Amino acid sequence: MNPHTKLTGIALRKLLPCLFLLLSATILLAAPKPPAWVAKVGSATLKFKKQTFLANNYGARPDGYTLNTQAIQKAIDECAAKGGGVVKFSPGKYLTGSLFVRKNVNLQIDKGVEILGSQNIADYPEIDTRVAGIEMKWPAALINIIGQQKAAVTGDGIVNAQGKPFWDFYWNLRKEYEPKGLRWIVDYDAKRPRTLLVAESSDILIKGPEFQQAGFWTIQLLYSTRVTVDGVTIRNNIGGHGPSTDGIDVDSSSWVLIQNSDIDCNDDNFCLKAGRDWDGLRVNRPTEYVVIRDCVAGAGAGLLTLGSETAGSIRHVWASNLKGTGTGNGLNIKSATTRGGIVEDIWFTDIEMTNVANMLKVSMNWNPAYSYSTLPAGYTFDNIPPHWKAMLTKVEPASKGIPTFRNVNISNVRVNGVRNKAIWAEGLPESMVSGFQFQDITVNAAASAGSIDYAKDWTFQNVMIETLDSSTVVITNSKEVSMQAKSR
Repeated sequence: MNPHTKLTGIALRKLLPCLFLLLSATILLAAPKPPAWVAKVGSATLKFKKQTFLANNYGARPDGYTLNTQAIQKAIDECAAKGGGVVKFSPGKYLTGSLFVRKNVNLQIDKGVEILGSQNIADYPEIDTRVAGIEMKWPAALINIIGQQKAAVTGDGIVNAQGKPFWDFYWNLRKEYEPKGLRWIVDYDAKRPRTLLVAESSDILIKGPEFQQAGFWTIQLLYSTRVTVDGVTIRNNIGGHGPSTDGIDVDSSSWVLIQNSDIDCNDDNFCLKAGRDWDGLRVNRPTEYVVIRDCVAGAGAGLLTLGSETAGSIRHVWASNLKGTGTGNGLNIKSATTRGGIVEDIWFTDIEMTNVANMLKVSMNWNPAYSYSTLPAGYTFDNIPPHWKAMLTKVEPASKGIPTFRNVNISNVRVNGVRNKAIWAEGLPESMVSGFQFQDITVNAAASAGSIDYAKDWTFQNVMIETLDSSTVVITNSKEVSMQAKSR
C-alpha cells in the first residue's frame, strides 16, 4: 500500500466526524428558523372547574334516536350559570341538533360516546354568520362556540354529523341550478350545517374527538383569536363523498394553532380564508399568525390551501412537518380577480407528499364557473335574496379585486408521485406572483415538471424534479425567475 494513500485514509477517517458536524451545521443553518411569533399562537392554558354536569341527569337518552338537544343544552347552560366545569355523557349515542357551548364550559365527549347530528335541517336554527366568504343567514352548526371566552370541546369520542341527506340536497339543487346559469350561488342556497363553529371567540380549545360525515365544513374558526385545535381526526368520506366537506377552515381569525391532527375529507383538508369579493373587502378582516404542524392529510382537494377567499388578506403562516397522501394539491394558493387581498409571508417546510395531483398550484383565476357571479335573464335584482345581492355587487374600482401573492417560502419537501404537475403557477399581467423561494425540494415520478406564468423574483436552491415525460418547467411572461432546478 502506498504510504501516502494509507495516510490519506487515516486522515480522512479522522476528518469524517468533523465533516459530518460541519455538514449538519450547514443543514441546520439552511433550515428556516421559525419567526418569534410562532411560539405565541394558540389558546391560553385552560383550567375548568372540577364540577361535572352529566347530560343524562337532565334527560339526555343514549339510544341514538331520541332528540336530546334541549336536555344537553340545559346541562351546558346550568354548568355555565354555576361558574363553569365539565359537561359529560354516559356511554352511548346521542342524537341532537345545534348545541351552544358557553364560557368556562368544557363539553367532554369521552370514548364510548357518539354525538349524532340530526338529519332534520329544522334542528339547526338560522343565525347571522359567514359562509364561504359571505355574511348571511345560515343554519347554526351542530356544536357552536359563539361570542365566548375560555371554552372547550374535548375527549376521545365521536361526533358524527350524519351529513349524507345534506350532500344529496346539494347535488339535487346543483342539477337544478346549473342549467339556469346559477352555479355561482348553489353552495349558498344549499344551506347545510357545519359540524363545529367557533365564532367571535377567544381562548378556545378543540382537542381529541373524531369528526365524521360533515354536512358541510367540519371545523370553522371564524372571527376568532387564540384558538387551539389539537389531536382531532376528521373522516368525512365514510358512507360517501360529501361535497365541500372541508376539514379545518381558519376564516378571518388570528393566533391559531392546529397540530397533531389527521384529516380525510372531500375538499380542502387544512384551509385558510379571509372573505370573498365585495362583501369580504367590506369586512376586511385578515387571517394571520397561524401555525399548522405535525399533521396528516389523506383524500381531499389540498393538503394546505390558502383561499380562494382572500379579500381580507392571509399572512404570517407557518406550516411544518405535514404529510399528505392522495391529496389533490400539496400547497394550493387560489383566488379570483374579484377577490382582492394579499397572501404573504407564508412558510411551508418539512413536508412529505405521496401521490398528489400537484406539489404546488397557484391560481389567481380559480374555477371561473364558481368564482364569478352573473344574474341570468329572467331574474331582477330587486327580487332576489340578500346574499345573492352581496354576491352580485361589483368591486369598484375593479383593481381592488386583483389579488396579490408574494413572499412564499417552500423548503425541505419530499414528494413521491405527482399525477399532474410538480409546479403549476399562474399569475396575472397586472399582478405577478412574486418572491417565491424554493430550497431542498425533491420530486420523484411527476407526470410533468409544470409551468410558471407571470411570476417574478423566484429562486430555486437544491431542487430536483424527476419527470415521467422528461419535461422541464416552462417559464413564460416572467422575470427574475432563477430556475436552477434539475430535472431527470
